[in-house]
Parts: sequence; C-alpha cells; structure tokens
Amino acid sequence: MYIRRIMESKLKYLSEHFPVVMVCGARQVGKTTLLNQIREESEQIQYVTLDYPRLRNLAKEDPELFLQQYQTPLIIDEIQYAPQLLPYIKIRVDQAGQNGLYYLTGSQMFHMMKNVSESLAGRVGILSMYSLSRAEIDGRVTMPFLPNKIRTAESKDTVTEIFQRIYRGGMPQMITDPELLPEDYFGAYMQTYLERDIRDLISVKDENKFLKFLSCAAARSAQEVNLADMAKDVEIDRKTADGWLSVLVSSGLVYLLSPYSGNTIKRIIKRPKLYFMDTGLACYLTLWNNPRALELSAMAGAMFETYVVSEIIKGYVNHGIDVRSRFYYYRDNNGGEIDLMIIENGKLYPIEIKKSADPGKAALKNFNILKSLPEETGEGAVICMTPMVIPLDDKNKMIPVRCI
Repeated sequence: MYIRRIMESKLKYLSEHFPVVMVCGARQVGKTTLLNQIREESEQIQYVTLDYPRLRNLAKEDPELFLQQYQTPLIIDEIQYAPQLLPYIKIRVDQAGQNGLYYLTGSQMFHMMKNVSESLAGRVGILSMYSLSRAEIDGRVTMPFLPNKIRTAESKDTVTEIFQRIYRGGMPQMITDPELLPEDYFGAYMQTYLERDIRDLISVKDENKFLKFLSCAAARSAQEVNLADMAKDVEIDRKTADGWLSVLVSSGLVYLLSPYSGNTIKRIIKRPKLYFMDTGLACYLTLWNNPRALELSAMAGAMFETYVVSEIIKGYVNHGIDVRSRFYYYRDNNGGEIDLMIIENGKLYPIEIKKSADPGKAALKNFNILKSLPEETGEGAVICMTPMVIPLDDKNKMIPVRCI
C-alpha cells in the first residue's frame, strides 16, 4: 500500500528546474518508494540500485562505463556507495543542458550533501526525507505549522491514542502493517543500520557500545546534549561520543535543535537539544514495549515533546524548506525556557509543548523573555491535548496536537 507523500509535488517541481534531484534520509523512510511512484507516472524513467555489489563495484571503478549503460532520466538508488559517479554526472548534465535527468537517493544525509554540493553545485535540488508524518498517515495535505495560521480546529484525539502513535512511530512498514510488532521491526532495522550505514561511516570496534550509545541518546531525546555525561555512561571518550552523535545526525536518525543566540542575550545556554526523528525507534531503544506504560512513565513528557517537534520539522521538510535557520529553542541560566521558536519573515513565534489537556496561562510564563529579543514577536502557541483551539490572551492560544 502506497501512502502518498507530501513532498511529491516539491520533487516534481525540482525535477523541472534542476538536472539532478537528490532525496536523502534515514534507511527505510520511503525514498525508493517515492521515486518509484514518480517512475510509475513516467514510463521513461529507468531505475538502478547500488545495493547490488557488482553494479556498485562498476560504479566505483568505471563510473563512465556505468553511466553509459543507462539512458536518462535515471534513478540511482543508494548513491552514497559510489560518490565517484558524481563528477561524471556533472559532465553529463552540463553536456545535455536539460532538467530532470538524474534522481539520486542516499542514506547518509549530510555526508552525502557535502559530496553532492561539491560536485553538483548549482545543478542539484536537494530534499531531506523523514518517516511518515501524522498528516501523511491520515491522508491530509497540510501547510508548515505556524501559530498564526491556526484559527479554529477541533480534535478527538485522546492522550492514549497519541501515545499509541508515538509508540509505533512513522516508519512506512510500521504503518502499512499494523500487526507488525515494533520490537521485531526495529530489531531488524538496527541490524541493517549497523551493517550498511555505520560500517561505511566509521569503524566501530565494539558494536554493543555503539548500540548503548544509541539507547543513551534516545533516553535523552528532548534534552540538551551533554556529551561528557553520555560518554561516561557508555564508557567511551568525549571525542568518540561527539563523532558517534555526528553519525546519528548524518544518517537522519537524530535532529539537533540549535539554541537561540540573539546579540542582546548574554547568558544563553549554548548546547543544542537532541530529538529522535522517529518516536517508534526511540521507544524501542529505551526498551518501552507498551504504549500505556510509556504514557504513565516519567519519560512521557519528553516523548510527547519529541513527537511534536519531529512532526513540526517533518511538516516543513516535506515542503522542501530547510529548518536549520528557522527553528531554535531558548534557555538561559535563570531557568527561562521556551521549547521551540520559529523565525519566519523576521518574526519570532514561540511554542510551548505540554502533555496536559488544559495547561492554561501558566504555560505562557516564559514568553515575557521575548521582550528582550531583537525580533518582532508573532503569535504564540501551547501545543497540547486540548480538544479545540482556545485563546489564552490576545496573542497566544492552546492548539490541539493534531494541528501540527
């Protein structure tokens, strides 16, 4: 069963304006399925995957001969296995002078983007891809979330239903096969991740320690990164912990939310916050095997925040928008904290995230911090389990979690 992806329209748009389109993201989020759907709509597009060892070796050893075997337009799956192809693709697209010639996928996001940007600068449109969003699962097309765009809405979600979604996550196979148990799926997923991605990126002498580091990171989702503590817990040095965290980001499993740093703010915490981009994987790594137990646990608030932030990020990324210069969090040494701040057209939109159904005006207590920031302040939101949009004052409101 194919679940339509919101980024389909952006992918088609980029193929009309660039000779090469790159779709990168974590393993099994649906990159190949998306491109094969585009292929079905255009019989001219050919497909080849570098998962096959012989084809991979040919692409590495004789890139020119490899490209001669296939007509364009061409999908090349798992391009990270043969970055040697990229300079030859550049030559071909420059000679052809056409758009929509090559579609590439890769499972190592920023590692691949570096190679692609060096070889294909100005010739490639890049899309990042994560697991399915709530809107995609529900079959809705939504716009990127901003508090001022939500005026009225109702939701019948219960907190138990939300935690069932959190527990299963958004990996396509977990959605299309409701009988599949998370421990079975994610156990196989982690083995594939270790064998294919990790061994390509770094040399891990002790895979058990790397898995422990993964679990340690998952347990700290929605928290500031403290590499010293993580290294101590896993019994590795800080430099190794830093490198391993970079791998989690590079392979699309983790997003690091930057701290806000306006020029007028002197006492700002400089560490990013860590978020797993699929809550199902985070639950598996932290050994939760029951959504109800998770809902009642001390980790419930962090998992709920992880779900909300990852959904908002997916909403932007699915429309081809780079969130790195738009999304921040705020925390200072006085205890002032705002979970998420979105900067759009010079305005700053503050967002608090609460698991309760009626957090009330108390949730806005830190919004006064915004008066000291240089940006103009827009409408704010408390994303929570409220059944409808409820104004809290003239600029801020509670918004149901379904609206993200």
